[in-house]
Amino acid sequence: MSNLPEVKQLVGHLFRHEAGRMAAVLYRMLGTANLEVAEDIVQDTLLKAMETWSYHGLPENPQAWLYTVAKNKALDFVRSKKRHELIHSQLADVVHSGWALSASVNNLFLENEIQDSQLRMIFACCHPSLSEESQIALTLKVLCGLSTLEIAAAFLTSDETIQKRIFRAKEKLREQQIKLEVPNPEVFPLRLDSVLTILYLLFNEGYHTTNESKVRLDLCEEAMRLNYLLLQSPTLRLPKVQALMALMCLQASRFPSRQDNNGANVLLEYQDRSLWNRELINRGFLYLKEASMGKELSDYHVEASVAAVHATAKTFQETNWKQLVSLYKLLYEMRPSAIIAMNKAIAVGYAENAANAIEELLSIKGLEQNHFYHAALGNFYQQNGDKMEALKWYEKALLLVRSCNNITILKMKIDSLDNG
Repeated sequence: MSNLPEVKQLVGHLFRHEAGRMAAVLYRMLGTANLEVAEDIVQDTLLKAMETWSYHGLPENPQAWLYTVAKNKALDFVRSKKRHELIHSQLADVVHSGWALSASVNNLFLENEIQDSQLRMIFACCHPSLSEESQIALTLKVLCGLSTLEIAAAFLTSDETIQKRIFRAKEKLREQQIKLEVPNPEVFPLRLDSVLTILYLLFNEGYHTTNESKVRLDLCEEAMRLNYLLLQSPTLRLPKVQALMALMCLQASRFPSRQDNNGANVLLEYQDRSLWNRELINRGFLYLKEASMGKELSDYHVEASVAAVHATAKTFQETNWKQLVSLYKLLYEMRPSAIIAMNKAIAVGYAENAANAIEELLSIKGLEQNHFYHAALGNFYQQNGDKMEALKWYEKALLLVRSCNNITILKMKIDSLDNG
């Protein structure tokens, strides 16, 4: 019998890395009338992997094993006489030929086709007949493997709201029989912004870790991989795509210092900057330079500039906080949100003083369930010498936080009140 924790870890890793790709191929193969069937096949395949590998050991090529099982399950569904009328038109002419059907499906499961299908499905899910919020929620759930709870956190809304959005999106895809294909170049602007938002949110979920998963780096890697695929298309190699890639590179460069030897998160203030990945930083600056060649200024340009300010600071104290305040003001004008307002207030606290930061933070509405917001208030009250008020806000943050790593940080902050 194989080591069960090892199997669980590997299956979890493969789920994050491969589930979206498998789903993309299956959606293309089975059609939008069978979205749930495709999702069930992916889930069944991963469950079978957990069961089989636990008893018989890991296969030589776990990824190939998954695709073989998923392909066979899809073929079983296609061959079912009762479901012939539901099969995607692309395969309708080969349903009755086992050899031809297998050949067609094998072509779909080629590695290069998997990558293309992944990107194709993202654009398909971002069909303009769906609301932008539904486009993004659907894609994050069915292609990127995020839970509805994680998506809800990204949207600052409830799990129930996200479930309803996804259900409505699937119904509309099914009713309108939307084809799973990349739209013509002339309609890219109708979908590209949603695609970039999806990649941005996927990366953020990996970077900020809102649950207990130990494979959050996989989400960042997947977002960067998909963004890189966009950049390979001359039509899509636009300044905002370059800017988002710059942001991802600059943020990802900090990963080597974001956790200590025990796996606990390390705040930016205490990170060992000598561990930052200089190659990724250089790539980030290169992408940002290329992004600045055009006339377009997107919010990704501004966020990448924020990351660049941190990347160039030798220490936390030497960070150009005044420049960050200006950048966050500009970003808020472009994309008003409570999160951006919070980040601006934090920058004000370091550029000016803690009292000004507290005043700005208290004026923000909509972050009552955000533990970062409460922790920021606790931090600035602590800096301002008000330990009792700091304790109150840290304890509020503790009630909201999900990640064990962030719980550890908050408890350390509370302990520091007694030692300070």
